[in-house]
Amino acid sequence: MKKKKSANASGAAKRRKTGAAARKGAPRRTQQAAAARPAAPNDSRPAVRRLRSELAQALARIEELKASADTDFLLDILNRRGFERELSRSIAFIKRYHASGALIVLDVDRLKPINDAFGHAAGDQVLKAIVAAVLREVRASDVVGRLGGDEFAVLLWNLSETDARAKAAALEQAIDALSFEFRGHTVSSGASAGVAVLDSHSDPRKALEEADSAMYVRKAQRRHEPNGE
Repeated sequence: MKKKKSANASGAAKRRKTGAAARKGAPRRTQQAAAARPAAPNDSRPAVRRLRSELAQALARIEELKASADTDFLLDILNRRGFERELSRSIAFIKRYHASGALIVLDVDRLKPINDAFGHAAGDQVLKAIVAAVLREVRASDVVGRLGGDEFAVLLWNLSETDARAKAAALEQAIDALSFEFRGHTVSSGASAGVAVLDSHSDPRKALEEADSAMYVRKAQRRHEPNGE
């Protein structure tokens, strides 16, 4: 009986050792098998790069659309929406820092007869030449926009009322000096300018109305001038 118990105890000990060895060896075999398998390629990196590129392109396109929404397609200057935004920003700056400025509204004279006689392509050529003349007369920091049709606006920084009125007269003269050849005919246009001074009490809408009203007064005056409208 004693020999059987001893044999049974010896067998149990062997089984415990074998099980322990198996448990110790199992992680090593798993690690060896994992090391033997080739590493799976990281497919997420190209996808992330592609998504980043697509996002950058989408953001650039959004900026282009924003710019085009504020730009006159024909003349490549601000449209009314863009100009009014810049005017509001400028007046806010003037109020905060007690700066000064002026707003000039220009209305092109005799454009309708040119359109009627020679077509809208001729009228577009006149408008492009007028914008080029205005841009030559203003500084890079000034803002030029098309309010609609044949009406334009110029936002000028750091000018006294006297200087602003002198600049309005200079713009009229520069546009009056332009001449065009259409179908063997020489034609000219012209422009009437109205001025509103901008200060810490200015309001964007009222400033435009003031400059617009002054422009119509000036247009009436020009009708009575030599070579007037």
